[in-house]
Amino acid sequence: MNYRHAFHAGNFADLVKHAALTRLLGRLLEDASPLTVVDTHAGAGLYDLGDENQARSKEAEAGVARLAERDLPPEFTGLADAIRKRNRGRGVKSYPGSPALIIDALREGDRYVACELRDEEHGDLSRLLGGATAKAEARQADGYATAVEVARQTKGRLFVLIDPPFEAADDYVRIVETVAAVLKARPRATVLVWLPIKDLETLDAFVRRLENVELTAVIAEARMRPLDRPMRMNGCALAGLNLPGGFERELEAISAFVVEALGEPGGRARVWTAG
Repeated sequence: MNYRHAFHAGNFADLVKHAALTRLLGRLLEDASPLTVVDTHAGAGLYDLGDENQARSKEAEAGVARLAERDLPPEFTGLADAIRKRNRGRGVKSYPGSPALIIDALREGDRYVACELRDEEHGDLSRLLGGATAKAEARQADGYATAVEVARQTKGRLFVLIDPPFEAADDYVRIVETVAAVLKARPRATVLVWLPIKDLETLDAFVRRLENVELTAVIAEARMRPLDRPMRMNGCALAGLNLPGGFERELEAISAFVVEALGEPGGRARVWTAG
């Protein structure tokens, strides 16, 4: 599949991922010590929902646009505030991807390393990070390798976000290899992985890979419909490692709300532990 951020900005999967990201950043930043964040597949970072080249699927109309009409639970406060900030309170014309959300949250003294290989998106990302308060850099480099490199070099706290477009056949394998290498270098690092759900076997195979290298992860699923049409994206999942205490409850609330608000009959949300 091709899950490039620009094509699907503001859809249901972004809402799950970015609500979790903003809540997780909030918890991690309760600690005053500096935090380093690595974003392995950052994309452009900010998306114009009216631009056909940036949001050509129009999935935001069934995602963030519909969510804007509802009363939101507290787990969505951070994301809603970030969207309002980027739009100056006037509707939802721009949707913040993970780079915008991260640089809006980080403090002076924190560090952000954002990776994006595509020329155009890397250029947009570099311009976005130019105004960051934290030390931020846009690297046109392999995000998996960069995460391991930074983990081996970093002395303080580390958070790694892994969110590939799943264009490469080996993405699932490289994710697990990267997580294992990061945690070997920094055993207390926090890692959050985003995954599409098309069919159950693909997700199960990913979990088996985690278990084969003796990793334990919290898995949060948001199935938007039954998994009976494996050629389409039927939901998404987050895999979290070394999450703050009690964060499973936040993942449960986020997944359940998105499924209830935007899902189809037969959809379901669940959070469980693998490994």
